[in-house]
Amino acid sequence: MSALDLRQALIAACRRMNALGINQGSSGNASIRLPDGSGLLVTPSSLPYEAMTPADIVALDWDGNPTGPRRPSSEWRFHLDILKARPDAGAVLHTHSMFAATLACLGKGIPAFHYMVAVAGGADIRCSPYATFGTPELSAHAVAALEDRKACLLGNHGMICLEENIEKALALAVEVETLAAQYCRALQIGEPLLLPEEEMARVLERFRRMRYGQSPD
Repeated sequence: MSALDLRQALIAACRRMNALGINQGSSGNASIRLPDGSGLLVTPSSLPYEAMTPADIVALDWDGNPTGPRRPSSEWRFHLDILKARPDAGAVLHTHSMFAATLACLGKGIPAFHYMVAVAGGADIRCSPYATFGTPELSAHAVAALEDRKACLLGNHGMICLEENIEKALALAVEVETLAAQYCRALQIGEPLLLPEEEMARVLERFRRMRYGQSPD
């Protein structure tokens, strides 16, 4: 994809996340790794997605130096640090979705109450401790919560998803928000039954095989 295509894809994903109801207004943000290895593209600060144009997207080098007429998202730091720490990730998406944020405000991650939790790469989806937005502390918490995972909740904040491209990161965010909603509703009735570690290991292996086009059996 060209640089223009990447910028357009970033804007399209952000508009789509709002249309899907997993984000509101100008909250949330997203980034894409530049294929030439020079850094990343990240959404700008405080600009409605409907008004955003490709020229508004901010390029950052790996030292966090911006290029472009606008300031990068206030959360640029965790986008940069996650992409540095995770060479498998081509894109990062952050949303303030309703049910993920609800659990995050309770300091709750999402345990193995449903086998689809494995879609995020592990037997659970962790919730990081709270830290002020835009700070190195929040970035460090996010990187730690994402270790061996493709999604996490941010304490008293929202969620982060990473994937090989922005379209897949958005699809994962929808899955995580669905799981968060299901878990919240299950908690209203009682304590959900959790799947054992060995079952989640089987599910993870089946997902891994399916990802690489192999039969899950």
